[in-house]
Amino acid sequence: MGIMGDHLDLVLGVMLMASPVLGISPCSSDGRIALYRSCNLTQVPQVPNTTENLLLSFNYIKNVTASSFPILEQLRLLELGTQKTSFSIHKEAFRNLPNLRILDLGNSRLDFLHPEAFQGLPHLFELRLFYCDLSDAVLKDGYFKNLVSLSHLDLSKNQIHSLSLHPSFRELNSLESIDFSLNEVPTLCEHELRPLHGKTLSSLRLASTHLYSKVSVDWGRCMNPFRNMVLDTLDVSGNGWTVGIVSNFSHAIRGSQIANLVLAHHIMGPGFGFRNIKDPDRSTFTGLAKSSVRGLDLSHGYIFSLNSRLLETLTELKLLNLAHNKINHIADGAFYGLDSLQVLNMSYNLLGELYDSNFHGLPSVTYIDLQKNHIGIIQDDTFTALKRLQTLDLRDNALKTTRFIPSISTIFLGGNKLTTFQDTRLTADYIQLSENRLENLDDLYLLLQVPRLQTLIVNQNRFSLCAQTRAPSENPSLEQLLLGGNMLQLAWEAGSCWDVFKGLSRLQVLFLNENYLTFLPPGVFRHLVALRGLSLSFNRLSVLSPGDLPPNLERLDVSRNQLLAPDPTVLALLSVVDLSHNKFICECELSAFVRWLNQTDVAIFGSHADMYCTYPDLLSGTPLSSLSTEGCDEEESIQSLRLSLFILFTVTLTLSLVTAVIVTKFRGACFSYYETARRLVFRGQGSTRDSDTYKYDAYLCFSGKDFEWVQDALLRHLDAQYSDRNRLHLCFEERDFTPGEDHVANIHDAVWSSRKTVCLVSRHFLRDGWCLEAFSFAQSRGLAALDSALIVVVVGSLSQYQLMRHESVRGFVQKRQYLRWPEDLQDIGWFLNKLSQHILKQGKEKKKDSSSIPLQVIATN
Repeated sequence: MGIMGDHLDLVLGVMLMASPVLGISPCSSDGRIALYRSCNLTQVPQVPNTTENLLLSFNYIKNVTASSFPILEQLRLLELGTQKTSFSIHKEAFRNLPNLRILDLGNSRLDFLHPEAFQGLPHLFELRLFYCDLSDAVLKDGYFKNLVSLSHLDLSKNQIHSLSLHPSFRELNSLESIDFSLNEVPTLCEHELRPLHGKTLSSLRLASTHLYSKVSVDWGRCMNPFRNMVLDTLDVSGNGWTVGIVSNFSHAIRGSQIANLVLAHHIMGPGFGFRNIKDPDRSTFTGLAKSSVRGLDLSHGYIFSLNSRLLETLTELKLLNLAHNKINHIADGAFYGLDSLQVLNMSYNLLGELYDSNFHGLPSVTYIDLQKNHIGIIQDDTFTALKRLQTLDLRDNALKTTRFIPSISTIFLGGNKLTTFQDTRLTADYIQLSENRLENLDDLYLLLQVPRLQTLIVNQNRFSLCAQTRAPSENPSLEQLLLGGNMLQLAWEAGSCWDVFKGLSRLQVLFLNENYLTFLPPGVFRHLVALRGLSLSFNRLSVLSPGDLPPNLERLDVSRNQLLAPDPTVLALLSVVDLSHNKFICECELSAFVRWLNQTDVAIFGSHADMYCTYPDLLSGTPLSSLSTEGCDEEESIQSLRLSLFILFTVTLTLSLVTAVIVTKFRGACFSYYETARRLVFRGQGSTRDSDTYKYDAYLCFSGKDFEWVQDALLRHLDAQYSDRNRLHLCFEERDFTPGEDHVANIHDAVWSSRKTVCLVSRHFLRDGWCLEAFSFAQSRGLAALDSALIVVVVGSLSQYQLMRHESVRGFVQKRQYLRWPEDLQDIGWFLNKLSQHILKQGKEKKKDSSSIPLQVIATN
């Protein structure tokens, strides 16, 4: 039943997209369609005589008379319902519309409707009069006489209390469906529908009319209201029928031909935990024995137990809907007699276990829907006797094993608690296993070897382990594989299961979205020669290299990854690609991709605004389409420098190598010589610098547990109070904080009275709340003062991941550069010198230009 609903939604969507009125301006006509909805009209407008569809709803039209419409012989559809005021329809109001097929007056307050209002409409096919405040008179007084083509009549949601039909209904030989639902019709007896006797109707709706539920009925006098009628669908749902009413009704209509009987939204059964209302039994539906019922809808009720031989008299029944009840028990022989049943829907019930005998008596069943129950265990032979079973839907239960699965074509097992398939032999065309707990890729290897399998859906499991006790084998039938929402990265980064797709030579669609992938194993798609569509979205891929993609791929989704500068040659052979929401680095390395993006014939899915720069900060959020590649032509730059480089290359290569070796080997001594020479040359000038308003050159923020190291490594070499040779006035807690004053105030004063704040981030620092508080103060000052006052020095073997774990530090390391304390002792002197320069350096601000910015400018910063 759910599948049918999905198809209906799709059809309606297509109809809406294809609707012709979407291309017409409001309150106008294109000659064929006149669209005048919500135009504040008080009368029918003049439209061309070629008009086929006239739409006049949501206006203020109060009267429709015989002269309201010009002669419109081409008009097929008139929409006049949903007026914003009550209105009247007079005699022969539509006589100038002789070929009208559909008349919609629904959802209107009709103050007056003349009995001959619809005369002169010999071709009227559908009449919509729902929610119009109509009384019984519309049925009794011959309003529909002479409508020889009328097929569908909608009178739902009115004020009709009796269905006594005018004799003129006998003349309506084209009538197929009537909708009386949502009226108040307490009883319906044989004499009332006598004008319909002998007719065949595709649909008669009496839903939610309180029929037979509020009054006592003398069935001996009322007799069979559908005598000598043939009904394809009779809908009496939502009337609050108990077992007694259903039993009396089925006996009253004995012999009437009703192909599909809808008894949904009933109150049969005690529900869960009550015993005051009976479940239906074998006598409840015996009156339908000769009615040739092929479809029975008993959904949305309170049936708790399916009693033995419940429907045994319905030997022609093909579809039984028991969804949305409270069924917890299936008695032995509950389905005996249903030899013709093909579809059984028991979804949304309270079943906990299924036993071997539960479905005996269903030799023809092909589809069983048991989703959304609480089934935790099923005996092994429960379905083995159902030789024609093709589809079994067990989604959203609590199953942990699959030994009970028979050899059928379609299996739905999503939303259960399955952890392995090692104990099951399957044969199926379609297997859905999403939202389970499968972890070992050995289960995936096993599933990929299922004979005849065409579609496998294992989204949102936990595939991450790879014991690889099974080798891949040829599967010549698999066409679609959905593996999204797993953790393949964990298996692949261990170097295992790179051959998981080997042998899938017919696979056409592969989904690997949301698998935390940071790389694609070499040749992982090599064997997928038939693959046409691949989804790699919502992963962490930073690069796609030539050879990564399948050879004949046409459609690729790599949206929401971390691609920095995609290689156009990898994408050139595709037909459609989605590259939105990646982390493009807008420097000259991206210029080839930007040019390709502006010139390619490949269809780019999504908006250009979804492809934007994330680095550098100056271009963050800028669409790639607005970037200029001027000055980034690598070939042009190489050509202009080629002669100079050739002349200099031979001379400088040897000198550079020798210099590099000497400097690398003796860089500490070299830097000492450089510092000595600089002090001799600039003697007397080193201590002079511009005065400013800062009390300290830098506030040194570090954990108290690191004090001895900081003192030996930095303070003795930089702080002026430790040595006269040092020129920096530093502030740190142990010496310069005012005792007894609030610690937060001390930190605040230190940050704002120092030119820079230097945070020595160590493991102790990240565990010290006061240090992190000082870090946040320094960041806040940088934002407020628009300067780069915070210098971060990472000490020790802290990884990027460890830094990112702390929210206050994460924002800085994502967007700003930081320093690392050198591991080699001979680099310390150079590092301290550079740190001093950073401390004394005056900050400058950059302005972001909103216009097109050449990539070369960013690349050379």
